Amino acid sequence: MAIEHAEQALTPSSYIEHHLSFNAQSVGNGSFWVLHYDTFIMSVALGFIVMGLIWWVARGATSGVPSKGQAFVELVFGFVDDQVKNIFHGNRHSFIAPTALTVFLWVFAMNSMDFLPVDWIAGIVKFFGGEHAKWRSVPTSDINTTFALALSVWILMIFFSIKVKGLGGFVHELFCAPFGTKIWVWPANFLFNLIEYVSKPLSHSLRLFGNMYAGEVIFLLLGLWASTGLSGTIFGAILGAGWSIFHILIVALQAFIFMMLTVVYLAMAHESH
Repeated sequence: MAIEHAEQALTPSSYIEHHLSFNAQSVGNGSFWVLHYDTFIMSVALGFIVMGLIWWVARGATSGVPSKGQAFVELVFGFVDDQVKNIFHGNRHSFIAPTALTVFLWVFAMNSMDFLPVDWIAGIVKFFGGEHAKWRSVPTSDINTTFALALSVWILMIFFSIKVKGLGGFVHELFCAPFGTKIWVWPANFLFNLIEYVSKPLSHSLRLFGNMYAGEVIFLLLGLWASTGLSGTIFGAILGAGWSIFHILIVALQAFIFMMLTVVYLAMAHESH
């Protein structure tokens, strides 16, 4: 990553702080609710792009010899469907498999924004937004994005648990599993299940956020190293290329893990202890 000429006067900490800052705006009179415009715009735009591409390929699908695009989409569809089939044993095609496919493709697209050189993005935003404009192009490096996704899965998990077991069955499971139905173990059962329900969205969101945030910081550090001179440029370029290749695995793996946990949580909601 090449550092913009105008930013060369920045200290390393200032450079990193600038690129890790959000284009944020407080909502309402207080400062508690803050909207990150960059995260919101990038997430929505990538969602429309991914779904639009899938719709475009599906619209031109044929039962004959498939095109390369159709073959690739069918390969992704088959891969996700096989993963869901191994975990969820109900009617997966009604909701679970489409949800898993959406989560995988959307998270993968958001993770992939980490491959865009941050200074290119900064240059474009600076051109339209002024000298000190800030823009985070990786939505999944924002804890708000990953937690919102995980919280959505958590709400779906509770919804399906109540739908499948009924409200009475859901409450009964909270107080009577896994240690038994005796009244003196109800508090222990409830505490155990409460910890489980709270930990799921936390671990689900923080795993994705931590990996993508760390990857973004490493790219920035390599960019700073490349600005220290000829030797730094050479070693920075070599290490940057190596990290980019390795990061392809991280981007795909984190999207896969997030999808698999989504399927596991929704499958658990359909089962009884």
